[in-house]
Parts: sequence; structure tokens; C-alpha cells
Amino acid sequence: MASASLQRKGIAAWLTCRQVLNIMVILGFMFNYMLRVNLAMAITDMIQINETSVARNSTDSVKVEGVKRYHWDTYAKNDILGYFFWGYILTEIPGGRLAEIIGARRVFGGGMLAASLLTILTPVICDLPIQAILFSRVLMGFFLGATWPAIPPMAAKWIPPLERSKFIANMMASSLGAALTMTVSGLLTERFGWPSVFYCTGVVGMIWSISWFFLVFDSPAEHPRITAQERCEIETAIAVASGNSVKPTRVPWLAILTSAPVWAIIIVHTCSIFGYFTVVNQLPTYMMEVLHFDAKNNGFLSSIPYLGKYAMAVAASWLADRLRRSGKLSTTATRKIFTLFAVLIPGGLMVLEALWGYNAPLSVTIFTCQLFFNGAVTAGYLANGLDIAPNFSGTIFGLANTFSSMSGFISTKIVALLTKNNHTFDQWRYIFWLLAIVYCVGAVAYLILGSGNLQPWNSAQQKLTGNGEKMQEMEPLKGKEPEIKA
Repeated sequence: MASASLQRKGIAAWLTCRQVLNIMVILGFMFNYMLRVNLAMAITDMIQINETSVARNSTDSVKVEGVKRYHWDTYAKNDILGYFFWGYILTEIPGGRLAEIIGARRVFGGGMLAASLLTILTPVICDLPIQAILFSRVLMGFFLGATWPAIPPMAAKWIPPLERSKFIANMMASSLGAALTMTVSGLLTERFGWPSVFYCTGVVGMIWSISWFFLVFDSPAEHPRITAQERCEIETAIAVASGNSVKPTRVPWLAILTSAPVWAIIIVHTCSIFGYFTVVNQLPTYMMEVLHFDAKNNGFLSSIPYLGKYAMAVAASWLADRLRRSGKLSTTATRKIFTLFAVLIPGGLMVLEALWGYNAPLSVTIFTCQLFFNGAVTAGYLANGLDIAPNFSGTIFGLANTFSSMSGFISTKIVALLTKNNHTFDQWRYIFWLLAIVYCVGAVAYLILGSGNLQPWNSAQQKLTGNGEKMQEMEPLKGKEPEIKA
């Protein structure tokens, strides 16, 4: 007879701890990008236009229809958007490694809490010299930079290998956050002014952060409310799939930095994110200044592409896990097929945008399709770090995000340079051609270098017990032991 510890009671009868984790990660990445893109949306209403004679670092402001606006030129605006990445790159690798050591719960939750508080303070910071808002953007990047690479190490402890594509798709809920923020920001800006965007998103972020610490734990062994049955199911599935090996006590940096599959992930991720960040940061400006949408329509239309991206992320991840589980495709073939699908098609669409992007309905359709197809990266390279080295998935993701973050900063500089005289379609055409080339470079690099095979440096040399048996990879369980009684 099963013990009482195996019986789910109350909320656990219909909502498992792993389901709670999935829900919190989905909401977490929604709000993560909400904190990131709110400025990109609000800044179009924060700047007093037609004030080219005023210095770019002017602390003066004017009130237009009761809303305070600032004398920031194109270079200043793109600096404000781009300085985020200076802080972002500082914590990518440390964030992934910290999550492997102390757990994603503190790294992800702490970064979100600090970023939420800073968001609430943003309207006050804007009244200070421009260096203050630039520094605050560096801090924002510093706090949020550690959050993304913290999730793969959590997946390695909670999610069996053949289900990890679907879990990684939760990270693409960031697209839902971008869509929601762009829509709501347009409405808030029009009705209450741009400061309300920061107050609203900051408070929502703080509520989620506090809930995260109450509901999420780093492993099944540490969760105080998990049933013995659920814990046993998760740990057994991971142990069987991982095989018998020993987790290294140190990071094999030389092996990681000379690994072709790791560089395949880094290169394609950098190219893909270059395109994504360019759209995230610049699409609202393009919609307003080239396609001439007002703030309300700008927010709504700018949000449409992100909804499509999340839909594709979920569908592609489900299909990828199904194909791998059935044995119809190897992990390597699956990752390469979905990666090429996710980056080559957006590259082709940017060619169309460069040719006919002056047509507003067509342009909205192209951007929607671009991000829709790019959502398939969750079934491609985005989950690849967990395939080749689950013990160091956070470190690999941190490396990839460090390089991709640099591309995000570079993209803001390129846009500022190419549109410095005025925002016309002819100037934006060069940006779209550049995006097409970058996407193709990423696809070719991953096709040549990518792999889905477990790398030998993921595990240390196997050791033998006194009975001559191999030691098991799983670390000693912490906390309560699952008890299964007859």
C-alpha cells in the first residue's frame, strides 16, 4: 500500500511543483522583458522633438500638455537604450556560474527584484543629469544580465532531457512580455504620460519577485512541499538519462573555449540576438517616424510580432521533443534543422523589408513573420547547451549571452549612425540588409560547427567504488529523502 506521502492533497492534487515552476518561469520572463523594453516604448514620448540646437546632454526639460520631456538628440537616445548592454555583459558569465553553484532561485529572483525597484525610480532619475539615467541603464543591465543564464542550470535539475525543449520555450515568454508592455505602454503613455509606464511595470515586477522566493526552489530535493512521488519521478528520469558519470569540481574552461559545438551556439545566438535586439529597441521608433503610427497604434502594432514568436516557440519545442523521443531525428539533426528554420527565414524576410518596407501593412506583416519564425530557436540552439553539457549549461549560456549582448549595444550605435540625419526608409534600408547578412552568417556557422552530442568534458573521469562499480553522477540528495513504502 502506498504511503500517505505519495498522495497529492489540496492544490498539489491538480498542480505539481514542476507545473508551478513552469508557470513562474513563464511569468518571470514576461516581466523580465517588460522591465527591459518599457524604456524603448516610453522614450518616444520622453523626448522633445525639433530641439536640435540643444546639447545632447542637456538637463533642461519642457512640459508639453502637462508631460515632462527632455532635450535628447538621436545619439543620446541610442546611448540611453544601448548602455543597458554594458551592464548586461558583466553578469552573464558570473550569473550562469553562480546559478550552477548557489542555485537559480537567488540569482534569478534577486536580479528581478533589484531591476523592478530601479524601474520604479526611473522617472526621478530622468530629472538628474543625463549621466544618471545612463548609469541606471548600466545597473539595469547588470541586474537582468544574470537572470537568463540562471535558468538552464535549474532545468538540468528539474526537467528530464527529452522535455527540455518545451521548458526552454518558457524563456520565449519574454516575447509575450514585450508584446504586452508595448500595447499597455502605448495606452498608459497616451492617458497618464510616460512615467506611468515605469511605475506600473516596476510594481508588477516586484510582486512577481516576492512570489518567486515563496514558490520556487532550486531542486526537487530542496522543495519543502513536493510529494515523494513527484520528486522520485523527476530525479529518476534525470539519473537514467544522464548515465553514470562524475560531475567535475572545476569548470573545464580550456575545453569549453576550444569546443566547436560551444562556438556554434555562441555565433548563431549572437547573430540571432543582434536581429532581435535591433527590432526590440528600434521597432517603436521605426513605426512612429517612418510608418507614422501614433503612440496608441504604435504600441499595439509593435507588439504583434512578439505574440507570433511565442506561438512558434511553444509549437516548435513540442515538435522537437516529440521527434527526439520517437527516434525519427537525432538530437544533432533536430537542433540544426530548427536552428536553420529559425534564422534563415528571418534573414530572407529582412531582404523583403529592405525592398518593400515602406508599405506599412506589408512591413507589419514582415516583422510579425520574422519574429514568428525566429521563435523556433527554442527547439534549436537555445536548448543545445543542455544537450552537450548539462553540468555547465549556465556557463555556456552566459558566454553566448555575453557576445550577443555586445551585438545589442553595437546595433544601437549602427542605427544611430545610419539614421543620424533623419529617419527615412532609405536610411533604414541599410539596416535591413545588414540584418539579412547577419542571420545568414549565424545559420552557416551553426550548420558547420553545431552538435547535439554530450561532450566528454561535461563529466570527470569515472571512478570505481570498493565493489568495482561506477559511481553515480547524481549528487547526494539534500533535505528529505523520498520514502516509498510497499
